[in-house]
Amino acid sequence: MPRLKQAGREAGNPYANRLFDILFGDRDPLTEPGTATGTPGNWWTVFNIVPDAFEHTTEGFRFYRSPNRKLSAKHREFGQIRAGYAVGSQFVFSQHCKAARDAGFTEEQIQAIPHWQVANCYDETERALLAYTDALVLDRGRVPDGVFETLKKHLSDEEILEFTYITCTYMMHAVMSRALRLEYDDVDERVVEVPAPTGDSADVMNMVDTEEN
Repeated sequence: MPRLKQAGREAGNPYANRLFDILFGDRDPLTEPGTATGTPGNWWTVFNIVPDAFEHTTEGFRFYRSPNRKLSAKHREFGQIRAGYAVGSQFVFSQHCKAARDAGFTEEQIQAIPHWQVANCYDETERALLAYTDALVLDRGRVPDGVFETLKKHLSDEEILEFTYITCTYMMHAVMSRALRLEYDDVDERVVEVPAPTGDSADVMNMVDTEEN
């Protein structure tokens, strides 16, 4: 379950209710969860507890899909799908595997996102976008000059700004999804202590040191 409460149609948010109609049909998203795309749908109901945050973030979806964008849909998706993977958000990564197909990715390109550095299915622009995404997400904006110079060879300043803004927005979505345990990111922490056999609690390396001495 998400770590925060949820708000459905009973919250009386007309903006959210219009989107609920699209996503859930005539179902109550709290008692009958599940969107048409197969997700549980609790991203929407959790954001709905703060109506203006709900509207603000969904307006962001309209921004990146606007016909006013200079950046192509395919180039945009390199940032979104890789940001989801790099942050470790199964929700964002999974959703943007589907969006990437719609944008023209091949299956080989989608499958190679986790190991793009050694894949040969991307052109120079695409590799630069993936490298730039890692610099934004993993290195917190520390971008090598060589990466930026390659971007500038192929993309306009407007396209680079749009890519930067959208990619960083999706890094935020991925981080929030994990933190609040939304959608496919509702998973337990896997890095925990594994108990030793009953009655044996000694540290392995301490045992080795003791034996050698």
